[in-house]
Amino acid sequence: MSADAAAPVIDVAGLTKIFGKKTVVDHIDMRVGRGEIYGFLGPNGSGKTTFIRMLCGLLRPDDGTGTCLGFDVREQAELIKPHVGYMSQKFSLYEDMTVRENLDFIARMYGVADRATAIARTIKRMNLGRFRDQLAGTLSGGWKQRLALSACMIHEPKLLLLDEPTAGVDPMARRDFWDEVHKLAGEGITALISTHYMDEAERCHRLAYIAYGHLLATGTVAEIVAAEGLATFEIAGPKLYDLIDRLRGLPGVEQVVAFGVTLHVSGRDEAALTQSLAPYAAEPLAVRRIPSNLEEVFISLMRKATT
Repeated sequence: MSADAAAPVIDVAGLTKIFGKKTVVDHIDMRVGRGEIYGFLGPNGSGKTTFIRMLCGLLRPDDGTGTCLGFDVREQAELIKPHVGYMSQKFSLYEDMTVRENLDFIARMYGVADRATAIARTIKRMNLGRFRDQLAGTLSGGWKQRLALSACMIHEPKLLLLDEPTAGVDPMARRDFWDEVHKLAGEGITALISTHYMDEAERCHRLAYIAYGHLLATGTVAEIVAAEGLATFEIAGPKLYDLIDRLRGLPGVEQVVAFGVTLHVSGRDEAALTQSLAPYAAEPLAVRRIPSNLEEVFISLMRKATT
């Protein structure tokens, strides 16, 4: 492989894809290092899947330059594919084939030399032993997800491109999935993972957030939260629901969200926000400043993108 161990696994600039008159991915830059878990966030239709498909050679960019695993994303797409494990949003294996048969089929597709050894190794690693002869279609959502990840890993790729891999999976299965991804990262395997879940985003080393094809923010969770400069206050007390409409539209108030038995009120103008909330900081209500979380920051980014 042409990629140097110290070189970025993904290093692209200005990557663009146009369908008809619509620019789905608009000049996005990304640089991801070896063994990094890179979260890719954004609303439905933001261009995440299109971007991922360009990286793994399934779509040719209309503009932009760069490399994936050391290969040119425009001119060497066929050389990228054998070294990437791609997992789509929808379970795409054969439901009328067993776990072992599915893995054998994928191993054949990738030209794995010793398929039996590769299958046995993968089944053991992913704890699929008791399901090896079970039809894939009869597995639960969590075990289907685990099988799909196993199929991604059967040819020992250096890069995983996982497109919303945990959608519709229960919390325990999601946690197990992420534990496995972190183990793989520890072995030097890089992962670019699109997700809608904020708790999953916080498990990534770094993040990129896109909307309407545009890159809005990149960095660690702490860097993205700090860069947005969002001030957030928590209001606790009785009859909070009655406050929501009254708070919205006040100077400095950009979003009001119910969090359990409290309200989170956020805005970038902290002085105006503080002044607007001052009348509510009395019994039976309690108002206090709290750190902004990732969800509040991304809502703020989305609102800026639509104005």
